[in-house]
Amino acid sequence: MIVRISGEDQYRLDDGQREQLNQLEERVVGIVESGAEDGFRDAFATLLQFVRDNGERVAAEDIESSDVILPPADVTFAEATGDFTGEGLIPD
Repeated sequence: MIVRISGEDQYRLDDGQREQLNQLEERVVGIVESGAEDGFRDAFATLLQFVRDNGERVAAEDIESSDVILPPADVTFAEATGDFTGEGLIPD
């Protein structure tokens, strides 16, 4: 699975990591859907760090289609309300 972090890089993650990635995203979705900004920044940072730590960076010269595109690290809570709703960004 190829995950792009907007404004950064693409990362290749093993399909076996999809469940943990989904769990981290579901936590972000839950916070956003609750309307309470508390905890959003930490939960989103944890999601991004998981991708960075567990993914293999795709070389810039390699053209890969992204399976998931995550917002940039500096996304605001207000901006995230348009992205992290319902089923979220990560397909099952």
